[in-house]
Amino acid sequence: MAQSVAFYTLGCKLNFAETGTISRQLLEAGLEKAEFTDGADLYVINTCSVTEQADKKCRKVVQEALRFNPNAYVVVVGCYAQLKPREIAGIPGVDMVLGAAEKFNLVSHLGSLAKESKTRIHQSQVKEVYDFVPSFSKGERTRTFLKVQDGCDYFCSFCTIPLARGKSRSANVQDTLRHVMDAAAPGVREIILSGVNLGDFGVNHDASFYDLIKELDAAVPVDRFRISSIEPNLLEDRIIELVAGSKKFVPHFHVPLQSGSDYLLKRMRRRYDRALYTDRIMRIKELMPHACIGVDVIVGFPGEDDACFLDTYQYLNELPVSYLHVFPYSERVNTTAIKMKEVVPRQLRLQRSEMLRILSEKKRQAFYRDHIGTTREVLFEAEEKNGMMEGFTDNYIKVRVPYDPLLVNEVVATELGEPATDGVLQGLTMPFAVMRNN
Repeated sequence: MAQSVAFYTLGCKLNFAETGTISRQLLEAGLEKAEFTDGADLYVINTCSVTEQADKKCRKVVQEALRFNPNAYVVVVGCYAQLKPREIAGIPGVDMVLGAAEKFNLVSHLGSLAKESKTRIHQSQVKEVYDFVPSFSKGERTRTFLKVQDGCDYFCSFCTIPLARGKSRSANVQDTLRHVMDAAAPGVREIILSGVNLGDFGVNHDASFYDLIKELDAAVPVDRFRISSIEPNLLEDRIIELVAGSKKFVPHFHVPLQSGSDYLLKRMRRRYDRALYTDRIMRIKELMPHACIGVDVIVGFPGEDDACFLDTYQYLNELPVSYLHVFPYSERVNTTAIKMKEVVPRQLRLQRSEMLRILSEKKRQAFYRDHIGTTREVLFEAEEKNGMMEGFTDNYIKVRVPYDPLLVNEVVATELGEPATDGVLQGLTMPFAVMRNN
């Protein structure tokens, strides 16, 4: 029987939240949490399936776990586990695979863990995944990731997430408020609201994401709420207006674009066009000129010729956004896009990705420069490196100051100075700043 457990999380903020919940379940069952390098008795690997690298990453983590303890039990959960359980079962050293409906029931399977030739697979059809399990990370980071929504009904032509996580679902507003209160334990300064399709919150309860954030803004004693990512077609004016007038919701939006070409957006089966996307970005900047806006972009989608890519590049170059998350298109089985012709060569996908990453860094540096000399509230984190510590402003600018234990997990007014050699802004904490405490 395992006595200690270590975790490794691949992928999105949602996975970190879910790992936090699985961790608490195992600790309540009597296991002790260990660091990955400690040679734990049990390793739980929470996987992602967004790119084709899922198999390589999972296999590598399993190999590393067994290097620290060759006799450890290895359990793999997450999206990759739901989509390709038998593929994972073929990885040497994996003892159990738990699908989407089973991953939160690991405690009940502990007694059946055994080092044997055949890996145990517990996986239901994704159409049988009905329950919403609220999750949050706690104690691992200054900021807490809170899952308030799961699943997706959109079926974009490139995406397997609906197959990995099932239909869109959430708890109702009042139950979610209680979960937020649980996550907002003493010392928590920032909660990041996370979901697969966050703006779809409440679709199964005749409620909306706006209903939720309105209640959170009024009722929950947390310094900051941050919206992780929201689809442009679900980013209503009233959501933008609430954030603009809020003292808790920070001026930071992450709005997936995927392509600046209307032709490609249709092929991707996205639910908006470029005009709507532009309208959402300009509305944010109209009400919050200082807002940070991040963008997801896929390059090399089938049919993206030079003209389509340059159209996207020029559009993003002119759009007042702050940074890009760039993903080369990755073929995924059981998607519509994998059957599309006009395939873009892999080398060209990588070249275009690099062009957009360079543009992203220019955007980020310009956004940072615009704030030099201003004063913003920074939430400082605990990690110390070479006598320095870092934190993020409300609008997601990374700031570095000399390490001071009194600043750890505090929100402090900070003057933003010139960037260091790595681009991080140097900060000057105000000598009479009032550190905000709950």
